[in-house]
Amino acid sequence: MFYLLWLLFYSWFVLSVDSHINMKKILLFCSVLAIVVGILMVVGGVWGIVFTHNNIAREKITTPMDASIPNVPVRGPLTLKSQSDIIRFHTLRMTKGETYSQMPQKVSKLDSNGNPILDDKGELVMIPNDARNIWVTATTLTTALNLGIITYLFSSLIVCFGLISILTGIIFLVLRRRL
Repeated sequence: MFYLLWLLFYSWFVLSVDSHINMKKILLFCSVLAIVVGILMVVGGVWGIVFTHNNIAREKITTPMDASIPNVPVRGPLTLKSQSDIIRFHTLRMTKGETYSQMPQKVSKLDSNGNPILDDKGELVMIPNDARNIWVTATTLTTALNLGIITYLFSSLIVCFGLISILTGIIFLVLRRRL
């Protein structure tokens, strides 16, 4: 849009001498261009919103009862945020408040009584920390949900820019008629 304004003003300065007809042509060109680009942006933004909504709906996710928006299908940005937050809340609860980076990679193996198992040398038998896998899964899920939120916001922004471009084109048409 900035380039359209620059083109308009640059053309006005260059063609200002006996260029009343040329200025009308430039305004017509700029207005048509702004309207066409605006329509394409609106269509693209709406497509992004519909695409995101349909892909989220296909997963048939429902927020749990303890979510900030309880027991509703996840469809829009608010329910996406609610689901993402509750996944993080439950993951922190399962890992005793520790995040992935705060947990050790390996933990000692325990017997049925909860006592550490020792090897033949009297050293602790270490096994991978399964609680870290919970974080890998939770991070994957929350990242996908948050990406959906960003997609909704970005698509809405594109629709707004498209409407502004259409309005700019209409203003150029009105200016052309007044010349």
